[in-house]
Amino acid sequence: MQTILGANGQIAVELARELRRSYTSDLRLVSRNPRKVNRTDAVLAADLLDAGQTERAVEGSSVVYFTAGLPPNTALWEKQFPTMLRNALDACRAAGAKFAYFDNTYMYPQEDRLLTEETRFAPAGRKGRVRARMATMVLEEMARAEIPVLIGRAPEFYGPGKTQSFTNALVTDRLKEGKSPRVPVRDDTRRTLIWTPDASRGLAALGNTPDAYGQTWHLPCCDERPTYRQFVTMACEAFGRPVSYKVIGKWTFAVAGLFSREVREIRELLPRYEQDNLFDSSKFKRRFPEFEVMAYREGVDPIRKSGAGE
Repeated sequence: MQTILGANGQIAVELARELRRSYTSDLRLVSRNPRKVNRTDAVLAADLLDAGQTERAVEGSSVVYFTAGLPPNTALWEKQFPTMLRNALDACRAAGAKFAYFDNTYMYPQEDRLLTEETRFAPAGRKGRVRARMATMVLEEMARAEIPVLIGRAPEFYGPGKTQSFTNALVTDRLKEGKSPRVPVRDDTRRTLIWTPDASRGLAALGNTPDAYGQTWHLPCCDERPTYRQFVTMACEAFGRPVSYKVIGKWTFAVAGLFSREVREIRELLPRYEQDNLFDSSKFKRRFPEFEVMAYREGVDPIRKSGAGE
């Protein structure tokens, strides 16, 4: 049995589809209010903050994927995320299960260097420090070598369905609503975005590849790395709209943050939009040369179709 902890987010949904399609029909989906993705899925309600419930959720699993998410609330992240992860790791150790951790890039330095699996952690804010702490916990478990452990790390998302990201919220979601896109900070810096189904397919491939364990992997991205100007142009063309957008400056975010907690929660991420974001996934592509990555222009159209109900 393979188990997904935190099974309601878009990454988990796509992961469940890929696991059922390519690897196994014996899936358990775990969250506080789990829902089936595939007809054959088993669902189990559990609170990952509770060690006993987490252990019961993992019992009998051969591979466990940690894809749990929380709302963008810094205090909540600091209080709950490490506990959820510790409970999951302890439960996997008790069950003798392999552990595949889905990670993001918040712990990396917010600069224009090429980011690889060897890039040092240099978090710039409280959320980044939480993610650095969590990644370090997983690396320590990996070094302990009592169970097989791997990390699959992804940059910012874009994609269909309920994908949550700056890019979806400011560009494609606004186009679905008939509004002009917005771009954070600058439109001329190069971005590395990952198509959410590719992220989930990549994590599934790693979880079912024995020699992938004991390592950190950057999940597969298109190497094109467009600027936001180029990405918005592709998105507008896919939606059949004139190319028009507005750049939201840092001062606008600062003022909005005086009145909006949601805006305050994302301000620590703004420096990464001031410069190129270059995420390297060549290690994954060398290990899985047959893996096909979605090109940006082709990736925008399914987002449009998902919004139009096609």
